[in-house]
Amino acid sequence: MTETTADRIAVRTFGTGSQPVLALHCGLGSGAMWKGVSAFAPSVAITAPDLPGHGRSAPFEDGRDVHDQATEAMRPLFAAGVHLVGHSFGATVALRLALETPALVSKLTLIEPVFFAAAQGRAGFEEQRKREEAVFSVFETGDHLAAARAFNRVWGGGIRWERFSEAARQAMANGMPFVAATKASLWQDCHGLLNAGGLESLTMPVQFLRGAQTVPIIAEIHAGLMARLPHTHETVVPEAGHMLVSTHPEAVASVLRG
Repeated sequence: MTETTADRIAVRTFGTGSQPVLALHCGLGSGAMWKGVSAFAPSVAITAPDLPGHGRSAPFEDGRDVHDQATEAMRPLFAAGVHLVGHSFGATVALRLALETPALVSKLTLIEPVFFAAAQGRAGFEEQRKREEAVFSVFETGDHLAAARAFNRVWGGGIRWERFSEAARQAMANGMPFVAATKASLWQDCHGLLNAGGLESLTMPVQFLRGAQTVPIIAEIHAGLMARLPHTHETVVPEAGHMLVSTHPEAVASVLRG
């Protein structure tokens, strides 16, 4: 593994294989989460940045949309022929990058994108919205640690709160303002990723990956996106939850090798 920092973004690289992969982590995570995946994918070379406000990268700038900032920070790492991979929030950034410059992407892999707007009108959308609003209600009390615990209860993917160190819990609490700031992009599609003709125009193969035990809305998000994308395939990992990048790295690696 090597690690560099440029333009306020920390970047790790894993592996020396011939297949270039740009891997974007989930919200409240870091690029280090791809290390386990790389151990099972010797044929690939993974570039794994820390998104702004995460890991060792510089904080988000106040007053600017977080999805705009995350996408902007990833553009310099984007090169022709890359296999673009994203998990959760990172998957929504990956999808946006692919829509902006599809010619650079050889393959797109979306691992449980939390792009709730894609599931609007489907069964379960309102139930999930209520669950998320309950988390945001705790956040609005000012108790960010309690909000992080509530968030982990929904999205922890089987990784119990008690298993995290005190430092890790505090780091997640510190990240809750970021989570709250994603509502416009993830729930309302303020950046127009669902605009007519956009998804339909993507010609690269798009692989979806989700855990069989994940939050139910994920299957509906996948269905909403797959209904509009021309070349898609979905893999479901048995016994895995939302955090399958960490809990089931071999299954994720098999898709990257694919």
